[in-house]
Amino acid sequence: MGILINRESRIIVQGITGFQGRFHTHQMMDYGSQIVAGVTPGKGGKWVMDGKVPVFESVKIAVAATGADVSVIFVPSHFAQDAIFEAIDADVKLIVCVTEGVPVHDMIQVRQYLWQKDIVLVGPNSPGILTPGEAIAGVIPANTASVGNVGIVSRSGTLIYEVMYAIKRDGIGVSTCVGIGSDPVKCTGFIEVLKHFESDPHTEKIVLIGEIGGIEEEEAADYISQMTKPVIGYIAGVTAPPGRRMGHLGAIIEGGVGTAEGKIKALKRSGVQIAGHPEEIPQILKR
Repeated sequence: MGILINRESRIIVQGITGFQGRFHTHQMMDYGSQIVAGVTPGKGGKWVMDGKVPVFESVKIAVAATGADVSVIFVPSHFAQDAIFEAIDADVKLIVCVTEGVPVHDMIQVRQYLWQKDIVLVGPNSPGILTPGEAIAGVIPANTASVGNVGIVSRSGTLIYEVMYAIKRDGIGVSTCVGIGSDPVKCTGFIEVLKHFESDPHTEKIVLIGEIGGIEEEEAADYISQMTKPVIGYIAGVTAPPGRRMGHLGAIIEGGVGTAEGKIKALKRSGVQIAGHPEEIPQILKR
């Protein structure tokens, strides 16, 4: 058992009747996640997933009927803000927003609305959360990780899969993997996830996967200096040219801020062991 989700988590899927919602709901259910309901306005009363999952008109009704405590959002970007607000108003304790391309202004309003609420929002543009052997909330491929004691937190979805698969080949397992999302405005960052791992008895070591752009890794370095558990880091984008977007909006270096070199130096000062490439991470974990 790791952090945030486990086999007892009761999950609803907002946008379950869309192609992505249906496909990934199947994947989550096949892994053993408890998908207790779907939500699609205008399609309440239907049943999906071969008649196993009821669809409700609203999150509030779905939560009242099923006791759901997690919501995974697969709605188009221009509907994502309303979907998040709806889940917050229904007091869903963990919200995972997979949707990418959510307008920055929309997410600023979401952050303000979430202020001082006891709700965790992961994303947007997040691959989700995987606790191996327990549950998936999102799109992380289940076969990339085995059960173990290494916690993983990453801004990059693709690098999560590569790192988990690399350490799995070396016989190393994962407690929980969290993709915080690569958009510039989000509600759960490295520090929040690191705090969960620090207090989790099932996590003994942590892998932090960062990339160019922003100052999240530097801020995380300050917190890591106070942690008791070892942290291994990997920063993507060492050769990225300044002023050019690399992959997504959050990965851009401007004014000398957000460089891979600056992030690596800050993490090293906090005692983080830095891998030069993802395949080095298993070797460092075994030391």
